Amino acid sequence: MQETRAVRRKKLKKNLAEKDVHAHLITSPANRYYLSGFELHDPQCNESAGCLLVTREKDYLLTDPRYLEEGKAYFPEEDIFVYTRDKYKQIKSYLNKTGIYRLGFEPQWMNYEFYAAISQEFEMVPLKGLVEDLRFVKDKRELDLVKKSCALNHKVFTRLEQILRPGLREKDIAWEAEKMFKEEGASEMSFSTIVAAGERSALPHASPGDRELRDGMPLLVDMGGRYQDYCSDQSRTFWIGSKEDVFFRQTRDLVRKAQDLVIEWMAPGRSISEAYQIVSSFFAEHGVDRHFTHSLGHGIGLETHEAPSLGPNAKGEFIPGMVVTVEPGLYYAGWGGVRWEYMVLVTRSGVEIL
Repeated sequence: MQETRAVRRKKLKKNLAEKDVHAHLITSPANRYYLSGFELHDPQCNESAGCLLVTREKDYLLTDPRYLEEGKAYFPEEDIFVYTRDKYKQIKSYLNKTGIYRLGFEPQWMNYEFYAAISQEFEMVPLKGLVEDLRFVKDKRELDLVKKSCALNHKVFTRLEQILRPGLREKDIAWEAEKMFKEEGASEMSFSTIVAAGERSALPHASPGDRELRDGMPLLVDMGGRYQDYCSDQSRTFWIGSKEDVFFRQTRDLVRKAQDLVIEWMAPGRSISEAYQIVSSFFAEHGVDRHFTHSLGHGIGLETHEAPSLGPNAKGEFIPGMVVTVEPGLYYAGWGGVRWEYMVLVTRSGVEIL
């Protein structure tokens, strides 16, 4: 696996040379892990496990004493810089000793305090998306893990649907789902489970609450687990009660038809933004496009939401090895919403629903 990561860093170094950048400071946890295997997660939202310094010649890990022993599994000890207090000042001093001048950084992942501490010493070059572009296309091992993660998600949805009944609260359902993921082999959830009943299902990212299920309401569930570091993400919308509401059935059918339409169209070389337009135009033909309020989907892998975004302003085209979600939805304030989400692999000849 370390050989694979070394190849990834080699590709990054080639990009740095083309941009005449001496080194790239990697502060994104997922990018750090992708390139080195070190710590997919930071300990807290306001803490960091460290960063990578990828130069044209060598690679270094910059971290604190808590992670020194772990870091030795991925880097020779002489290539690990351990900072203590006033870490930004210490990192600046360390960077000065390397002789680099043009320093690439991840603008969406470097806080202002860090930037201010080092920017006067170096020519700072924002390199947004440089590593993420390498992560677009999954290798064979990654695809195997993504498929297993998605299969696990299917198992949980099958189990979860069997326990849905009036009287359960949204947060009860979320808790049951999370237990099922662990029982099926997930290490953790990919994201906080979304469970929204009744009119709350019109909130695409609703947090589970005390709302109880009752006969005659929609229930939106969006959940995912992490299997050996790779995420799954799927949504389903159920009807609680034996007799489906006519409007619910019509809305669900429109959503599913839109999804089928675009998945059948998707293929290598086709425009990512056009995929969104196909669904938006389909909904417009049926007079419901204003109720389609988010993008069509997103890339998925080490992170639940990663490039590419399947929105109206998306750049580029579909490439074999990409894994994306396709999740059209329609939302009506005061009534509820319907979303249906598949994970889709772009193949050489088309796409495969995972």
